[in-house]
Amino acid sequence: MKQSEFKKRRKKLIQSIGKGAIALIGSAPIKIRNRDVDYPFRQDSDFYYLTGFNEPDALAVFIPERKEGEYILFCREFDEKKALWEGAHAGLGGAKADYDAEEAFAIEDLNKVLPGLLENKAKVFYPMGRNSELDHNLLAWINTVKNRSRSGVTAPSELYSLDLILHEMRLFKSDSELKLMRRAAEVSAAAHVKAMQACKAGLFEYQIEAELIHHFIQNGLRAVAYPSIVAGGKNACTLHYTENNSKLKSGDLLLIDAGAECDHYAADITRTFPISGRFNEPQKQLYQLVLDAQAAAIEQIQPGLPWNQAHDASVEILTKGLVELGLLKGKVKKLIKDEKYKPFYMHRIGHWLGMDVHDVGDYKVNQEWRSLEAGMVLTIEPGLYIPADCKTVDEQWRGIGIRVEDDVLVTSQGHEILTSGVPKSITEIEALMQAV
Repeated sequence: MKQSEFKKRRKKLIQSIGKGAIALIGSAPIKIRNRDVDYPFRQDSDFYYLTGFNEPDALAVFIPERKEGEYILFCREFDEKKALWEGAHAGLGGAKADYDAEEAFAIEDLNKVLPGLLENKAKVFYPMGRNSELDHNLLAWINTVKNRSRSGVTAPSELYSLDLILHEMRLFKSDSELKLMRRAAEVSAAAHVKAMQACKAGLFEYQIEAELIHHFIQNGLRAVAYPSIVAGGKNACTLHYTENNSKLKSGDLLLIDAGAECDHYAADITRTFPISGRFNEPQKQLYQLVLDAQAAAIEQIQPGLPWNQAHDASVEILTKGLVELGLLKGKVKKLIKDEKYKPFYMHRIGHWLGMDVHDVGDYKVNQEWRSLEAGMVLTIEPGLYIPADCKTVDEQWRGIGIRVEDDVLVTSQGHEILTSGVPKSITEIEALMQAV
């Protein structure tokens, strides 16, 4: 992504916090996996959104109308020995030349420089409660400024959550962001197709997971957006199943929930299909019901419609279908009111999608479900999960877990399905698997 995109975001943030305020945000830390091995580094989404800076041990500072520069970056100084062992890093010169910081200081000088930047500022915006070290340091810096009061300086007296401004910004995706999300969706969709083609009884779930990750990496996307769910048979009834170590059995369904990440932007796709290549009749009936619920929900993704309308549409379709199939008994409206569908459909229809797979952004505004607007991206993922030990339903339904999920962009005219590259109708899935 071009630096001009990050600069535009910083300008909007600086305008939002206003004169007399200061905003701080820190990078993600290095996390130790074991002994002297670290987990792969993944930058904090908010920090990266504003800076594009992909190193740990950094702090970004934003001060409206500061003569010396509104954007200040504290980071590691360039170290030749470190560069030899671990690779290139920006240093103070690179922070300014490559990342458009107007001033750059060594991260080791934070305690010396930061209190001076807080002087005479009324408000501080920062990610409250997300970084205990920053929480602690900020109070110490403010107290340092207070101790200088006799010299005529004042300390900030108001603390605000930066999330309130920044997460609303992140909710609406720019053209540059959508380009990355489309790429993540395209590669992820093709990986799901590969997984369908590779699937056969006798393989292990982790072997199908390997097909997914292989395709991600072969296409330049080296990070998964979240741990892949590859759940055969009754394992699909565990919503966040990630063990992925069971053998695939003929006659079972396989649920795959997996997506790649492209330059910090996620895809999130779920498909459910028969390991043997053909749905049996109970599987077909439940699957078509979930597919119908998804279609009804996607129709509600229109600008101006409330967020919850898609969920309500899915509940109505699923509850009615469960009654018709005999899994529920009673009148549909009463069953919905009493939430009798929840043992089989316990989650909501979806979530915001972006730099985080469960992305930031409020779902309600002033206690009311917010209206959808162009530029928002969300998942639509209804499901049905019939536990293997469920005694209230006929045996033919037990142990079947189904979810179908797509990533949907709200447009000015309606919606665009970003993940349409992987089949989901019964006919398409069976044709694809039988063609192998």
